Amino acid sequence: MPELALDRTTTALVVIDLQKGIAAQPTKPYSAQEVVRNAAFLVQAFRKNGMPVFLVHVVSTPETMLKVSSDQSFSRPLPLPADWSEFVPEIAPLPSDVVIGKKQWGAFYGTDLELQLRRRGIGMIVLCGISTDFGVESTARFAYEYGFQQVFAEDAMASMSAEGHNAAVTFIFPRMGRVRKTGEILRAIG
Repeated sequence: MPELALDRTTTALVVIDLQKGIAAQPTKPYSAQEVVRNAAFLVQAFRKNGMPVFLVHVVSTPETMLKVSSDQSFSRPLPLPADWSEFVPEIAPLPSDVVIGKKQWGAFYGTDLELQLRRRGIGMIVLCGISTDFGVESTARFAYEYGFQQVFAEDAMASMSAEGHNAAVTFIFPRMGRVRKTGEILRAIG
């Protein structure tokens, strides 16, 4: 694979659903703690270099949740704990960060994420978070269709199953961008 190069002036970090209610669940192939740790390294590096950080979290309520018929659904404790949608402390928002609230898997639909990226001249996004094959992949598919270049921080994301994670990073993400480890992304930032 060619060495990764990131333009600090046109690259942003987009962190998906690293919130208390989701990061408390068991994940694979990396634990949520590992994902949060690696995402925090990325957040710190982007902030240190004056690069935009977008923190995305689910803010739906039972009334605003999607209600589609499906063979499987996610179970959430109801009522949701008061801090369910709060970001984990390791990536708590700073005033310079952009916080995006969403009500579905992807971070683009029904939000102003695209507008906020475009206003900042962003052409490249680095994606990480939970869950690889739901929130991250849904966001990545929209980003691809909008023409954003993408880098996927493979060890700063996880899913409910190793199979779901591996399918996304093996078969889907390489067709939409570049899959890299956190360390390589940090080196590319400098």
